[in-house]
Formats: sequence, structure tokens, C-alpha cells
Amino acid sequence: MVPLATLRELIAYNYWARDRQLEVCAALSQEQFQRPLGNSFTSVRDTLVHLVGAEWLWLERWHGRSPRALPSAEESPTLAAIVDRWRGIEHGLCEYVTGLKEEALASPLTYTNLSGEAWTYPLWRTILHLLNHQTYHRGQVTTLLRQLGMQTTPVDLLVADDSGLFDTAMHG
Repeated sequence: MVPLATLRELIAYNYWARDRQLEVCAALSQEQFQRPLGNSFTSVRDTLVHLVGAEWLWLERWHGRSPRALPSAEESPTLAAIVDRWRGIEHGLCEYVTGLKEEALASPLTYTNLSGEAWTYPLWRTILHLLNHQTYHRGQVTTLLRQLGMQTTPVDLLVADDSGLFDTAMHG
């Protein structure tokens, strides 16, 4: 099992990396932001919407709800709309994890996935899954930004550590 303190650090890292990437995204034109580039999610916008949707979905599941669909990209047409939605989800996710006790991490979480299938995993594994998912798709955003000719910024875990992030990460 991953200790709660480690999960909290990884969540702080997730948002640190996201914010660095969003700074680069802010320099894109709306056309670049929505340009189809042939990836899992065709554009930077669509990939970011997927990242936001995944965090929302898991936060809902952790609260005992099982949504049957992710929000569509059309619901967040601009970077500003995505950032606004994401900040609210970040607040809820951090509040949820701050309120967790170590012993709760081993508790089973049962939810219904988007295909209507029921699954059960230990809570800690679902949190780690979400964080791994975000890292995977953040790598795709980096590739898309490079395809658009943007200079990307490092979002590596050790760069975050060197920046002092873990000296001030969520503790509690």
C-alpha cells in the first residue's frame, strides 16, 4: 500500500506539473489549442478536457457516485474555461485527500465504470491510478505542444523536488 503522505506529495506534484504545462498552453492561439493533431484525444484542448474529466470522475467515485459519462470537450471550449473547472475539482480533490486517514486507504471502493461494469479496488490504488493516468496524458500534452512548435517546460518529479515543492506539499 502507498502511504497517505506519499499520495499527498504525488497530488501536490500533479498540480505543480499541471500548472507549469498550463502556462505553456496559455501562449497558444485558440486555433492551435483546438487543432487536430492525431493523438488519443485529437487536440491540446481535448486532452486537457480528458485530464479534467478524469479527476472529476474519480472524485465523484470517491464520494460514492458513479457518473456514466465524462464531460464533453464542447463544455470547455477555451483554456480559461478548462482552468476554471479544474481549479474547482482540484479544491475538492485536495479537500477529500486531506480528510483521509491512513486506515481508509485499504478500504474497498466499488464503483460502476462508464460501460456499466462494477469494479472494486482498494481506495489507495484508485488514487494512484488517477495520478498515473494524469502523468501519462501530461506526456501527450507535451508532445502536442512540441508539434505546435512550443517550447515546453520540464515537469519531472525530481524537477519539482528541486524546486522545493515537497517542502510545502499537502501535509495534514
